[in-house]
Amino acid sequence: MIKTLEKSARTEDEAIALALSELGLDRDEVSVEILERAKSGFLGIGAAPAVIRVSYEAPDEEPVKDTKPEAAAPKAVQTVETPAVPADEPAEYAQIRQFLSGLLERMGVNAQMEFSPRDNGGVNVSLSGSGMGAIIGRRGETLDAIQHLTNYVVNRGSEKHMHISVDAECYRSKREESLTRLAEKMAEKAIKYKRSMALEPMNSYERHVIHTALQNYKGVTTSSTGVEPNRRVVVSYVKPEQPDNKPKSREWA
Repeated sequence: MIKTLEKSARTEDEAIALALSELGLDRDEVSVEILERAKSGFLGIGAAPAVIRVSYEAPDEEPVKDTKPEAAAPKAVQTVETPAVPADEPAEYAQIRQFLSGLLERMGVNAQMEFSPRDNGGVNVSLSGSGMGAIIGRRGETLDAIQHLTNYVVNRGSEKHMHISVDAECYRSKREESLTRLAEKMAEKAIKYKRSMALEPMNSYERHVIHTALQNYKGVTTSSTGVEPNRRVVVSYVKPEQPDNKPKSREWA
């Protein structure tokens, strides 16, 4: 369902930034309608803030159920089913499954796990099932934390480090596509306005996606600035080299 949020600020850009910050969304995930443009007035007299309306897609709300318990009704206890483990599963997969199963059980989430090898010798873990929103979290922050913990626990005390990538409902590939579109859009703006464009703060993985998406993009270059957790990518305009039109001196025999 489509929801809206109205914000006011000194300028239209500031009002949009406030709305995006409150919703935790990116600019390309919303549509913006300017209700009232900012007015500077004369010597501060007659000044008026900008008012904008942001429209965004939100999950459908489930109807509110009557949760009043009956006097004699026993309290329901939530149970989490343990997924079946293949008999011929490799030892490293079994270790990852054991840790993730315990973690997800404490989170009250049922999830199916699929394992596949990575090109660098690591392991891809794909989670699916109900309640994946709680696994992913805001902009993938919970999913990143689960991946970090899994890598720490499985590799602790091991001489050989194995990188484990944890994904849920193909969130990472979808996020990469969204970041790539954002990177190209910011590159177009940098070239159009001939100035640097700073993106919102991102983690190291998301910054890597931005850098990779624009590494061969003509007319711009990328760099990272700031310190964690506010480190961000800056897309900078690169002035094209001017051809040397000076006449070359003739060599006389």
